[in-house]
Amino acid sequence: MNRTDLQRLLARRRSIRAYTSDPVAREDIETILRLARTAPSGANLQPGRFHVLAGKALGGLVNALTSAIAAGEPQSREYSYFPDPMPKMLRARQVAAGYALYNALGIERRDLDARRRQFQRNYAFFDAPVGIVVTIDRNMGKGCFMDLGMAVMALLLAAEDLGYGTTGLGALAHYGPVVHRHLALPEDEMVVCGIALGVADRDADANQVRTEREDLSVFAEFHGFDARS
Repeated sequence: MNRTDLQRLLARRRSIRAYTSDPVAREDIETILRLARTAPSGANLQPGRFHVLAGKALGGLVNALTSAIAAGEPQSREYSYFPDPMPKMLRARQVAAGYALYNALGIERRDLDARRRQFQRNYAFFDAPVGIVVTIDRNMGKGCFMDLGMAVMALLLAAEDLGYGTTGLGALAHYGPVVHRHLALPEDEMVVCGIALGVADRDADANQVRTEREDLSVFAEFHGFDARS
């Protein structure tokens, strides 16, 4: 079976953690965001907002985050991201993904300082020319996070289709209050995550990592279909 354009797009998309200095045209970002908003949402509520930063605006936020971390500001998250406690099977998957990245970067397993520095690059948006802060109204129900997630996925695919790389930054929510203060966000907006966006540095070691996905037989069950031999 020949792959469609969408199938090829889904297959090649990956998290990009190294970017060139090439700028991203505002017109392209506007196109990406309009396509992201075509994602479905319950009752057409269209939850979530996207705060797009570049240049000095992005640099200011990165400096604010860097200063907060250096000053020892405690981490804070308003919503639960990972299960607590983390089941052993999922913990193994999490560790494997981390090791794959660190190995690609030549970071030894016991080099905790290097691993910490690499993780903190999340708060610099991995030096991408564009950073996006994704927020949601605190009064929205839990299902609206699912709807927002579909919009984020549409954004990632739209960016990929235009030739840009992206990665989601769930770690940004750890310092949501810092982001909230710096951007002077309305009180009812909660920081959900960040997105780095730019032209991928295809030769960078960090961008050679591909995480594995479960086999169909592990995560899907079929009912009411003819049995296959």
